[in-house]
Amino acid sequence: MATVKLTTQDFKENIFNYDTEKEWKYKGSVPAIIDFYADWCGPCKAVAPVLEELSDEYKDKLIVYKVDTDAEMELAAVFGIRSIPTFLFIPVNDDPMMQPGAFPKKVFKEIIETQLLKKEEAGESE
Repeated sequence: MATVKLTTQDFKENIFNYDTEKEWKYKGSVPAIIDFYADWCGPCKAVAPVLEELSDEYKDKLIVYKVDTDAEMELAAVFGIRSIPTFLFIPVNDDPMMQPGAFPKKVFKEIIETQLLKKEEAGESE
């Protein structure tokens, strides 16, 4: 499974509808990473193959979305994106975490393992 392009409308339908909901409630059934990027951004281009690899590695456990900040200005504004790439890490039953900057693959894997997948593997015993 490759990374998935995400529009503002897709975000509202599949992730969270900020027009109708007051509090964060993720609509997805598996954790997600949203990559806010632009085609002209060098660091964004550098991290893109890493995200493709991760989407393959974690294909049934995680979805990697990509949001083109030039095309989806409303969504970028809602999240206050000021630098790209910026990543939104979304656990299934927890608040999302925003992190700007391009990371090496091992950092992404560490965040995925410790923040996004931890609750499912623990059997949701909380």
